[in-house]
Amino acid sequence: MKPRGDVLRIVNLGLKVDGKTILQNVNLYIKEGETYALFGPNGSGKSSFLSAIIGNPAYQVSSGRIIFKGQEINPLPTDERIKLGMGIAFQTPPKVSGVKLIDVLRFCAKIGNRSEDEIYEFAKKLKMEDFLNRPVNQGFSGGEVKRSELLQLLLLNRDFVMLDEPDSGVDLENISLIGKTIREILERDEDVEKRRKSGIIITHTGNILDYVDADYGVILYKGRIACVGNPEDILNEISQNGYEGCIDRCLKEFPNLNNLK
Repeated sequence: MKPRGDVLRIVNLGLKVDGKTILQNVNLYIKEGETYALFGPNGSGKSSFLSAIIGNPAYQVSSGRIIFKGQEINPLPTDERIKLGMGIAFQTPPKVSGVKLIDVLRFCAKIGNRSEDEIYEFAKKLKMEDFLNRPVNQGFSGGEVKRSELLQLLLLNRDFVMLDEPDSGVDLENISLIGKTIREILERDEDVEKRRKSGIIITHTGNILDYVDADYGVILYKGRIACVGNPEDILNEISQNGYEGCIDRCLKEFPNLNNLK
């Protein structure tokens, strides 16, 4: 069996936006086949963290290194990172007038070595057949936008994917379909030793974890990693005692983590 190496290494990452420090000394190592759930209160830097990894130029890496598949990617633009095997589904992707969804999907399929038939196969699976000739995200409901993002990810066929709150603003019918699709993207139905796809899922409610099991849960708090552990235990602790209570318990169990107080 091929050993699973690190797909992503975040080393002492510092991040600024418009001169304001958003993240500092963030360290995270993700191996092939692993899925991480990322928790944290509003304003803690979760979406900024994903933006830094994917290379959004509005987010200035002020210190540290982002290493993907053994290569430092700090200098690389977003398109080069995607070519290396990254993908992302945004929480609130833009509406794109004048560009049909089918054209975007064909571009994604080309990058992911998918066929034209697979475009329509995946569109049917995600109930997006009637949206293919419409402008991207224009007039789409919250659930339709999420399904459109996942359809693009399926066709991109990347090794490492980031999903920013795929369960926000989604009804029960859509969350089930979205959850099953994310399971497929991350190969969660494969035996552990066969999984090669990795990812990070940001979630506030934890609803997506009813459908997609994560290997680890991480709390990002005040711009730093405050806790790493079992995602269900972390979610239960947050629900009962809030982030402060969860972090207090985590620091008692793992005193080497940064004390943020």
